[in-house]
Amino acid sequence: MQTIHAEKTVSVTELKRNFSAILSQAEDNPVAVLNHNKPEAYLLSAAHYEKLLGRLEDLEDIKLVQERSGGPFVEVDINEL
Repeated sequence: MQTIHAEKTVSVTELKRNFSAILSQAEDNPVAVLNHNKPEAYLLSAAHYEKLLGRLEDLEDIKLVQERSGGPFVEVDINEL
């Protein structure tokens, strides 16, 4: 059995019939779109999607900082810049 990563679920048919209502009811939460009772897709508001992208960028930055924290370092004199 697949895990559903949303509190609200809708069928593909229901989504086709009531897209606007489902999107407004979802607010800032994901909605699992089910096809034959299995998650086929997730519907996200634009704001929620943008938050996810921001979090991914933050995680990538953290990983990069950790990878580079051990050096090598370059000595720079501010007066030479």
